[in-house]
Amino acid sequence: MISSSANAVSTRIFLGLVAGALSMLLFHQTTLQLLYWIGLNSHPAFRLSVVAPFNVPMIVSITFWGAIFGAVVSVIVPRHLGSWLLRSALAGLFVVLMAWFVVRPLAGHPAAFGWHSRSMALSFTANIMWGFGFTLIQPILSPRCLLSRSKAWAQHHLAT
Repeated sequence: MISSSANAVSTRIFLGLVAGALSMLLFHQTTLQLLYWIGLNSHPAFRLSVVAPFNVPMIVSITFWGAIFGAVVSVIVPRHLGSWLLRSALAGLFVVLMAWFVVRPLAGHPAAFGWHSRSMALSFTANIMWGFGFTLIQPILSPRCLLSRSKAWAQHHLAT
């Protein structure tokens, strides 16, 4: 039998995976596409070119990493930590550091875009937006305590 605390952690990890993937598609990639449309980014978002390390389309790789980041953030960043803005910033900063110093080197690129400030600023903006999106999406996916609501409803008398 799985304990309720283990179940809670596994649920948070799973929902973090889903929220991270959705945030990558809805917030990170949309931010990059908007930056492309206004001329600040040289590449469009939602790219299908094959990339290392898994030789899959870039959008699949990015979504995979967003899901992994979401699972990790859902475990290490407490839900009740300060304000929504603080949790969003911490989640986004975590993704910035992981993307710059883990994912890029794994793909054979220089860490932190070789310290080119424009590329770093674009990446920072998109990854911070991932954090905002993740922090918005995760609570929407979280299960509610239906049992306590049904007990409260049973105690409420409509007709006496």
